[in-house]
Amino acid sequence: MRDPQELYAWEPGGLAAVDEATGGSGSAGPVLIYHFEGFIDAGETGGQLVEELLDGRPSTVVARFDHDRLVDYRARRPVMTFRRDRWTRYETPAIELRLLHDATHQPFLVLSGPEPDVEWEGFCAAVRQVVERLRVRLAVSFHGIPMGVPHTRPVGLTPHGNRADLVPGHRGVFDEAQVPGSAAALLELRLAEAGHDVLGVAAHVPHYIARSRYPDAALVVLEAVTAATGLVLPDATHALRSRALKTQDEIERELAEGDSELVAVVRGLEQQYDAIAGVTTRGSLVAEPVELPSADELGEVFERFLAEREDGEGEQ
Repeated sequence: MRDPQELYAWEPGGLAAVDEATGGSGSAGPVLIYHFEGFIDAGETGGQLVEELLDGRPSTVVARFDHDRLVDYRARRPVMTFRRDRWTRYETPAIELRLLHDATHQPFLVLSGPEPDVEWEGFCAAVRQVVERLRVRLAVSFHGIPMGVPHTRPVGLTPHGNRADLVPGHRGVFDEAQVPGSAAALLELRLAEAGHDVLGVAAHVPHYIARSRYPDAALVVLEAVTAATGLVLPDATHALRSRALKTQDEIERELAEGDSELVAVVRGLEQQYDAIAGVTTRGSLVAEPVELPSADELGEVFERFLAEREDGEGEQ
């Protein structure tokens, strides 16, 4: 493995800002929040949360990772703009570490961008160097996973990592399972092996809406993260809560307007959820078979509905 330091570069001003904000080596270090685009993220759970944290909030770039080495452009081609007779813009992929502050001016870090396609071990080693240099006290990741649950019941969570105790009241879905890996999961593993505190939060998103934005999941994850870290983020919470209420109202209106197949599936999932919730937790639903239309079939109905809703908002 090549030198991990070759994979990133500090922004001198940003590095100095972190040192100043955290008060030097004698104080508790900042929280690191990280999420990468490209892996499973049902309901755009992680993507929505990162968007809320970064959009409109002052931030300072602390470090930039070498996207030319980490991103496979042919797998995820960056967007370019052509105007009349020439290329005018190239949207450069960016994997960046940023310094932000919450409502009480407590500093925290956000690492985001496209998931690295290659050199995962080198990338994890590089992030570990960053974590140790900045004295990060807790690294937190999050995403959504599709589950056979109804949108009319509370969003369930599966916490993981060596600090899963920071999200009490939730159980894991599996005793053991082998699944396709991700850079975020490997980073959690490597940081934990190195003795750093890590927490991951996976939101259970109704499988039939997994390919559309589901603000309820992002809101529940945000509430879990703020409870675990002590960060105060009322603006992001308010924005996601407003979106969640609007989405729920519009889904209920769609049900009321009478797609019989959709109504039957949701009611069936509700009965399943309520029956199992009486003896165990939401996580066990994954082990219970049920004869229902496929996620793709039902997802097409919701995607048409949500696309029409978004088009209507754009016309306003």
